[in-house]
Amino acid sequence: MNRLTRITAILIQLQSKKVLTAKEIAERFEISLRTVYRDIKTLQDAGIPIGSENGVGYFIVDGYTLPPIMITEEEANTMIIAEQFISNQYDISLIKNFNSLLIKIKAILKNTDKENIAKLEDRISQPYLQKQIKSNWLSTIQKSITNTLVLEIVYHSIYRNEKTTREIEPLGIYFTDNKNWVSIAYCRLRDEIREFRLDRILKMTSASQTFHYQHDFNLRQYLKNICTT
Repeated sequence: MNRLTRITAILIQLQSKKVLTAKEIAERFEISLRTVYRDIKTLQDAGIPIGSENGVGYFIVDGYTLPPIMITEEEANTMIIAEQFISNQYDISLIKNFNSLLIKIKAILKNTDKENIAKLEDRISQPYLQKQIKSNWLSTIQKSITNTLVLEIVYHSIYRNEKTTREIEPLGIYFTDNKNWVSIAYCRLRDEIREFRLDRILKMTSASQTFHYQHDFNLRQYLKNICTT
């Protein structure tokens, strides 16, 4: 990758996060921290409003936006592959949101790239599974996590064969080997952290409340503990 391409890619990466560390940039492009500092200085000298905070990282000053980003054919092809994987996740809200995103991406492609994408879509198929476990709550739970919104759910427990109404504070989500989406959440009814399979949620509404974001909750450590118990 030549320097001009790298600097452009760094600018796009800066736009993708609120704050970006020099270490993150260095690891992605496999360059030294000294090179990162030089590239950032080049962008600043070019008039890009990049701010920095010691011990935190770099950030784009609010209000600055990039011109429309061009998508390469290889990147567009990757999105088509991703579409097949997401279509196989069986959450209706996730599929709907991704399809909307894909339409926007296709809209900025050149006509020749659109034709090539159409060819590729006809030649790629998702794995066929006889058993499909579907849900429609992933998008709402994602929003709940980022906005700390309390959710009220009607949950059907298979083990006890009962339906209960609960208020939950979603902490994380993961996809199991059995093709199930699961939300890890603090359950106000049981007063502890519980797991809820999304396909067993019969109804979900916002409780018009917010909860205190648990900064100390670590999803990777939580899943690691599950695997070792």
